[in-house]
Amino acid sequence: MTLRIERSARQGFTVFTLSGRVEAEQVAELKKLFDTDYRNIILDLRDVRLADRDAVRFLRVCEADGMKLENCPAYVREWMEREKD
Repeated sequence: MTLRIERSARQGFTVFTLSGRVEAEQVAELKKLFDTDYRNIILDLRDVRLADRDAVRFLRVCEADGMKLENCPAYVREWMEREKD
């Protein structure tokens, strides 16, 4: 299973819907897609099945910089909280 990325627009936001695995290799690809202003981006993680440590750290930084994470899997959210410590 690989990462699938769908891009759409919703009320002035760019929405990226991710499906599959998010791993270190895809983090670089995601960074290229995003504008520098993360406040205008929503990441919909409903169909993310697996995330590695690099991906979780990246998502944590994105959220801290103002990006909105929707439908974040519980295990990813918990891992993000543990990475803060």
